[in-house]
Amino acid sequence: MVADADASDRAPALRTRGRRPSTLLGIRTELAVRWRIVLGVLGVASVFALWAYAAYRPQAGSSVLVPSPARTWHALSQMWSAGTLRSDLAASAQRVAIGYSISVALGIVLGIAIGSFASVEAFLEPQLGFLRYIPATALTPLFLLWLGIDESPKIWLIAVGTVFYNVLMIADVARNVPREMLNAAYTLGAGRRTILRRVILPHSWPGIIDVARINLAAAWLMLVVAELLAAQKGLAYQINLAQRFRAVDTMFALLIVFGVIGLISDLALRALRNRLAAWARP
Repeated sequence: MVADADASDRAPALRTRGRRPSTLLGIRTELAVRWRIVLGVLGVASVFALWAYAAYRPQAGSSVLVPSPARTWHALSQMWSAGTLRSDLAASAQRVAIGYSISVALGIVLGIAIGSFASVEAFLEPQLGFLRYIPATALTPLFLLWLGIDESPKIWLIAVGTVFYNVLMIADVARNVPREMLNAAYTLGAGRRTILRRVILPHSWPGIIDVARINLAAAWLMLVVAELLAAQKGLAYQINLAQRFRAVDTMFALLIVFGVIGLISDLALRALRNRLAAWARP
């Protein structure tokens, strides 16, 4: 009788334990496309709802500090119609593209070398450990003295401000190449160059592109500082100009432009990763 009672007590727990997990709250479960769309729309709508509440809440001066979505859209339309948004966007995108390309190129070369050769790691580790803790923004006066006030200091500030992140993270990606693959290549008679070119680099491409995606945000962050260096155009320059005149709607509009650029860049890099390394798709 006691055993029967214990079995009956355990039955609900067993039924609960065997219950199929929720589709939305399951750990690492695949989510249907319709749910992705619904949750994405709800997420965006919640942001706009909080924004509208902050703009329209009944407090004195709230509409001045937080412009409504309608005012922000009007400011964005005005900048687009005047042509200033296009020229500022082109100037900022060019600075980030050049500076971040330099950073990624150096990151790939040095990161693969550090992650593949212990001797290179031992040689560069002291310098990297010293330099990466120097804030890139603290180098601004030196860049102005060394490079003048044209585009060069802005580009190199973006490059220096992101290169150490790229180098160290890409080095970790190279270290994670399975040793079994390296041993198999050596067994087949491959040399160091062949292993670097045919094993380590192809296997590292997905991780390298993911590193570039993550650190691209830091490049745009450095742009804000870079465009304070005697810039005459650019998105961050316009935000600083709008702040002087308390044009909060213009500032919000430019922040949205930053967000849209980041989203498009992220999707483009994801597509590039899937194209170069379809085998690494999650």
